[in-house]
Amino acid sequence: MTDLKTTPLTGILPVAPTPFFEDGALDLEGMKNTLDCLIDQGVDAICILANYSEQFVLSDEERRVLTKLCLEHVAGRVPVIVTISHFSTQVAIERATHAQSLGAAMLMMMPPYHGVGLVPAADGIFEHFAAVSDAISIPIMIQDAPLSGVTLPVPLLAKMAGEIENVCYFKMETPFAADKLEALIAAGGSDIIGPFDGEEAVTLLADLDAGATGTMTSGMFADKIRPIVSQYLAGDKAAALAQWQLCLPLINHENRQCGLRACKVIYKEGGVIASDHVRHPLKPMTPRTRTRLLELARDLDIMALRWGK
Repeated sequence: MTDLKTTPLTGILPVAPTPFFEDGALDLEGMKNTLDCLIDQGVDAICILANYSEQFVLSDEERRVLTKLCLEHVAGRVPVIVTISHFSTQVAIERATHAQSLGAAMLMMMPPYHGVGLVPAADGIFEHFAAVSDAISIPIMIQDAPLSGVTLPVPLLAKMAGEIENVCYFKMETPFAADKLEALIAAGGSDIIGPFDGEEAVTLLADLDAGATGTMTSGMFADKIRPIVSQYLAGDKAAALAQWQLCLPLINHENRQCGLRACKVIYKEGGVIASDHVRHPLKPMTPRTRTRLLELARDLDIMALRWGK
């Protein structure tokens, strides 16, 4: 397996949705189809068990089943990033060592939080990441997102990159992400191996201008978003901008109107999965939102809409 600390990962690393049947049970064959569809879209890696995977409605046993299934099914075709976020440092360590033992290429973690009022001090956050790093030998991506309610100042992130061995990738989803990415790259220097953005690529061009080397989107249409990054990194900024402008209406609709449900709707429509069910208390998107989503996706002729047909 490629060492992603010495050979930096770039490009598009989409989050795989977790398919369920209409009764809410895991659809394991659908999970395999999802992984194959993503690989066929030309992705550079796949992230599992993230927020857009509905990780917050999965039991511990389901997480273990999915981690094993995904790593075995991908079988080294692309790197697999396993999300292990948890408030408990011990639970995060257990998830980390389990994922590495099964072949994970990287881990992704949010800072520890349990609601807005229960967030450790900066030294507790540092120690949390350090303890996980000490237990494993693969890279860690820090997810800096408003969902946690945790403020991660650039000096703290740079300190973690410089002093915690395996912390070297960053997914920036905060407001003004480009400014924070640029500041982090300047502060952390060579310790910042993988500066990435997220939010379905809604700020991708600004983030690439700031020094990002890739994006972690949903899995909905990586085939159309990946060229934005590859063209930009190859020096063709005009082509990257043109492709981003082409994709932006669908990116915006997914990010602002649909959320994690969008990828499932598209995958069901394209025959990748049997159901677009989301577990309660999440609710299906409205027919109005769904109609616009499908219209925008068909206009772009995205691969997922025809993958299973």
